[in-house]
Amino acid sequence: MSIKPSTSKGTRDFSSEQIVKRNYLKDKLQKAFECYGFSPIETPTFERLDTLTGVYGEEGDRLVFKILNSGDKIKKANIDALSNGEDKKFIYSISEKALRYDLTVPFARYVAQHQNNLIFPFRRYQIQPVWRADRPQHGRFQEFYQCDADIVGDKSLWQELEVLSLYNKAFMDLKIDGVTMKVNHRKILAGIVSFLGAKSRLYDFTVILDKLDKIGKDGVFKELKHNNFSSESIKKLKDILDIQGTLQQKIDKLKKLLSSQKEGLTGLNELEFIFHNIQSKKDSHANLELDLTLARGLHYYTGMIVEIEPPSGTKIGSIGGGGRYDDLTGKFGLKNMSGIGISFGFERIYLLMEELNLFPNRLKTETKVLFTNFGNEATQVSYKFVNQLRNLNISCEIYPTEAKLKKQLGYANSKKIKNVVLIGSEELKQQNFVLKNMESGSQETYPLSELISILS
Repeated sequence: MSIKPSTSKGTRDFSSEQIVKRNYLKDKLQKAFECYGFSPIETPTFERLDTLTGVYGEEGDRLVFKILNSGDKIKKANIDALSNGEDKKFIYSISEKALRYDLTVPFARYVAQHQNNLIFPFRRYQIQPVWRADRPQHGRFQEFYQCDADIVGDKSLWQELEVLSLYNKAFMDLKIDGVTMKVNHRKILAGIVSFLGAKSRLYDFTVILDKLDKIGKDGVFKELKHNNFSSESIKKLKDILDIQGTLQQKIDKLKKLLSSQKEGLTGLNELEFIFHNIQSKKDSHANLELDLTLARGLHYYTGMIVEIEPPSGTKIGSIGGGGRYDDLTGKFGLKNMSGIGISFGFERIYLLMEELNLFPNRLKTETKVLFTNFGNEATQVSYKFVNQLRNLNISCEIYPTEAKLKKQLGYANSKKIKNVVLIGSEELKQQNFVLKNMESGSQETYPLSELISILS
């Protein structure tokens, strides 16, 4: 029985046209990274399972693709653990590896493992595929490319400015106007939670708040109530989320509300420094906005957090995000290694550029010249010219089999090949060739000795 050809859920094939566009996007981002002094690295497709779990939170851990043990190892599965409801213990008995969920945690492992060979602060960028067992939807896949830039080994707030400025340059180079950089701070969120009287529940609070885009404010308040946040704390949160005004006005109002929350004030002062310095740049291409609902569920962030919203009116969701993390490498035994990292939503940026028609019209590498095939003797002569043109980096090909001229010209038309060279027995006798322009339909006869100079 034949198998129905189809891709696995959440994955895609890419046509040559799509690949060329993806390479264009990748090249633009790479140039922006390297302009800011970032160097490329790559990490393996899969990591140890214990490397990838315990840092994304429970929801993130559930989306990690585990790789089933093979051979004799699968025989060691702890069936008793499964019977006793010890799911994690059972999982670890049948799986020791997993496909990488993101590029940040493998990067933290890389830094800890290679720390003696790195120059700090270390600036890296990485563009590789990742995998998540998430529900596929528009702009969200189970296999997709991530595109990250990180600076580790420095706590200076100037690094926050660097990554925000990098976002600005990349979107400017891609000609994407109207992008909004939404910024918040985990210390401000900690101050808010303390202000609400729930200091020990920062993680629960941020996980629920991070769902605001999906379930709305009322949904967030309802879920907070369901998770035993008091009515008084929810009322206080409503007042905070209703704060309006400019960036500075919002910060001033929050400083008054959180005047007794030292950690929250620290976060506000840091954002004030970042806002002041980035707004002094005259080449800013993106809008900057303080968004107190921005939480980013990944709980390894400890400082500024950022999320990138596409231009209004487009159908794409967030196209980037990241933030400051102070102890991500601690899991791997390397303490006090602060860093900041951002991610570009490669797949969504691609879809956004398609929607806005921002890819250049003629990106695809096309065959420039087709040599027709009129039998063995003529083809041998044609092939010598093919090799000479290729040595000059001119893209050309020869029709593989002897066929009617109509069929060969139809092939050239289908592939949008502009120039067709006709060399047959009569042309060989006269030491000429015919050059046909497929766009205009015109054709001219020239000496064979001039073929390379005419086509190069």
